[in-house]
Amino acid sequence: MDYIIIIITAIFVNNIVLAQFLGICPFLGVSGKVSTSIGMSGAVMFVMTLATIVTWLIQNYILIPIGLEFLQTISFILVIASLVQMVEIILKKVSPPLYQALGIFLPLITTNCAVLGVAILTVQNDYNLMEGVIFAIANAIGFGLALILFSSIREHLDLMEVPKGMRGVPIALVVAGILALSFMGFAGLV
Repeated sequence: MDYIIIIITAIFVNNIVLAQFLGICPFLGVSGKVSTSIGMSGAVMFVMTLATIVTWLIQNYILIPIGLEFLQTISFILVIASLVQMVEIILKKVSPPLYQALGIFLPLITTNCAVLGVAILTVQNDYNLMEGVIFAIANAIGFGLALILFSSIREHLDLMEVPKGMRGVPIALVVAGILALSFMGFAGLV
């Protein structure tokens, strides 16, 4: 039952983008087309899950035992950047078509604060490794859901007559606010 609560809370109630405001840069920057949003969502899910596993292991088996918890943030940033580089190199060698498909998304994930935020929240919430992995996957699904919904609305807005002063970023921010308000309706769910 705890896993179901973690999943529902991470996807709907405390959505990483719409409730916690982490990952706003790719949320606004990559949401122009649904196809790019789906690619970004998949890449974020992979890196977020892998980063959560590695950072949890580093926190619990290296930093805490030797009393260096204060190095958590800097070590997590280095781990995430290294993982993204490693994944990029491996994909380039093993699967060039997949590397080409995700090409622009992998470097963007290095600067996605949602990945770092989930790793830190996993430690702060005192999750075990399994709960941390479920938390990371659920947050990645929530990130993808918000990103795909937002990009589909933006594609629809491109076909509509929007007042000149509201075109582009202003209408995107209004839509993001309304989307965040709609997710607030899930607050009483858990």
